[in-house]
This record gives sequence, structure tokens and C-alpha cells, in this order.
Amino acid sequence: MHFAFTDEEEMIRETASRIAADRLAPVADRLDRGEGRADLLANLKALAENGFMALNVRAEYGGTEAGTVAFALAIEELAKACASTAVTTSVTNMVGEVIQAVGTEEQRRRHLPRLADGTYPAGAFCLTESDAGSDPAGMRTRARRDGDDWVLDGSKIYITSGEYAGVHVVWAVTDPDRPKGKGISCFLVEAGTPGLVVGKAEEKMGQHGSATNVVHFDACRIPATALMGRENDGFRVAVGELAGGRIGIAALSLGIARAAMAAAKAHIVERRQFGQRIADFQGIQWMIADRETDLEAARLLILSAAAKKDRGEAFSREASMAKLFASEAAHRATDAAIQLLGGAGYCRDHPVERHARDARITRIYEGTSEIQRLIIARETLRNAG
Repeated sequence: MHFAFTDEEEMIRETASRIAADRLAPVADRLDRGEGRADLLANLKALAENGFMALNVRAEYGGTEAGTVAFALAIEELAKACASTAVTTSVTNMVGEVIQAVGTEEQRRRHLPRLADGTYPAGAFCLTESDAGSDPAGMRTRARRDGDDWVLDGSKIYITSGEYAGVHVVWAVTDPDRPKGKGISCFLVEAGTPGLVVGKAEEKMGQHGSATNVVHFDACRIPATALMGRENDGFRVAVGELAGGRIGIAALSLGIARAAMAAAKAHIVERRQFGQRIADFQGIQWMIADRETDLEAARLLILSAAAKKDRGEAFSREASMAKLFASEAAHRATDAAIQLLGGAGYCRDHPVERHARDARITRIYEGTSEIQRLIIARETLRNAG
């Protein structure tokens, strides 16, 4: 097998690494303290100007057209410096891909260049509801046809970038009489549309720099042309796009884990106890070996899923495997990093405390670890027996 990256993929990885070091890392702690929103928006604009907000969007719409492998490499590098910026970038790319995949030509030409060049600071993916998280087919947000318009009513929760997204991709029930999941459609709702109300940002355990909002639709009237894809076919679209989004979260998980382990390794080669470096103790070395093996396995799973997606092959199972393993590995790595730093790792003076909090959500969003296991089992057993 050929594991080398193309020149373009390597260039994108290196550029992401440079931007992460120069712009993201210096403000990551401020964002974690709930400050520096202007810095975040400036960095999102800089990422857009360097092609990172539409990595898998075609050039004719302003995209980079670099592919999923490049996307995964970029998200990993950004997450090493700032998980909040990385998740915003990942979701915005996800929004761009769904518009490209099922949007009309008019929708693509209106919205994709604005995502790509940073005119829209971000895009929002409005799927989850209070009673429809792991089971999104159970959503209750409704869209009813009224002449030449659709009228949306309902609420979405835990929406990344809700308060500064330029466009929201929204799923709603359009035919409640159809079987569950069969009467859902997908819409594009621009920021500022009357009836679109963004609630305050959630106070979260981690990834504080990324706004996570409730988004309400109160008699939100949108034109019939806002329907994206075929009417009542939206749930299939959501499931397909979630699989691609899981590659992004897997890469983000890996980036957080690598940052935590880098800090831990730097500490144990410098700190001495009982007359020798902590790194010279066999028990410590085994901890490092286990975590590094975890991260290399996660990397290969991510790249395998990304490469299959780029080749146009089925990749849902591989994406779930990558997301499951990488997010769980990030939990193990950040926990080990705290242990290796000892009391210092529990203090905010060291970044591993932030990495541990940032990593925790990766086992939940874009599908919990339990949901990933269900998907993997379902796909594996589909052709068995």
C-alpha cells in the first residue's frame, strides 16, 4: 500500500500547522476563558483566505478541491492548537459539502463562495433536537408549505456556530404522515431571516471558544427555493453527511490527543524524581508506548476512511470506526497526560487540563461512541450469513 501524501496534501498540512502555531495557539487559552471572540472570528477569516473552509468544494464555487485526506490532515493540525477553532472549521466544511452535494446550482453559487472566502464566518448544521439526538429521525421541527414559501417552526439544540453562522442547513418534518424518517426535508436558512432566533451560547465543560447555541424557528418564512434536494428525502442526506463529519471529528480528536501527549513527553524528559528522569521509569515508558500505539492506529483508521471517501467508495463503517477509536483514544491520551504531569496536569497553568476537557465531547457529538458501535455492527453484519 502507498501511504505517502501528495504534494498538495503535504502543503495543506504544513500550512495548517503554520497557521495553528502562529495564530491559533496564542489565543487558545483566552478562548478557553471565554474571551477573544474577535480573535476567533479573525482566525476563521484567515483560515478561509487560505482555503480551509471549503477543502472538498470544487474550485468553480471558490473551494480548494483538495479532498478528504487533506481535510483530515488540516483538522488534526488545527486541533493541536485550538479545538474550538478546529470544530468550527470542520462543521463549516461539512455544511459546504452538503450544499455542494444536494443543493441547486443557484444555491451552490450563492452560498459556497461565501463559505469559502469567509464572507460567512461559519456554517451551521441544524439537526439535533431535545428529543432527537441519537435518533434524529424523531425530530419535531415542522416545515409547512404556504403558497410560494415554507414556514418553519421548532427548535434545534447544541448547534455549533449558531450565533455567527452565515447560513444554516436545517432539517424539518414536511410530511408527518409518512413513516418515521421518511417525511423529512432539508432547507437553507440565511442568518437574519425573520423568525430565525439564536439563543445564548451554552456554558460547556470544554471547547469554550466554539459557540454552541439553541436555534429557534418561530414562524420562520423562507422561499420555496430554500428547499435543498428532494422533498421528504432529507433524512437520507443527513445520514450521509454525518458519516463525512465523523472523519473530521476523528481528526480533531487525534489532534487534541497529540497535543496532550507532546506536552506530557516534554515534561517527563525534563522532570526528575528519585535521582532520574521520569521518562526513564519502565512504567512510564509503557504508558507512552500504549498511547502512541493508540494514536498511530487512530491515524491509520482516519486516513483509511478519508481515502475511501475520496475514491467514491462506501465509507460509513470506516468513518464510524475512525471516530469511535480516535475519540476514545483521545480520552485515554489526555487522561494519561494529566497523570504524567501529576499535580501540574490538573492545573490550568498547563494546557493538558484544557485538552482533557476539549477531548471529552468528541465521544458525544457527531454521534456518540455507542451509536458508532451500532453503525459498525450493522454494517458488518449486513452481509453476514
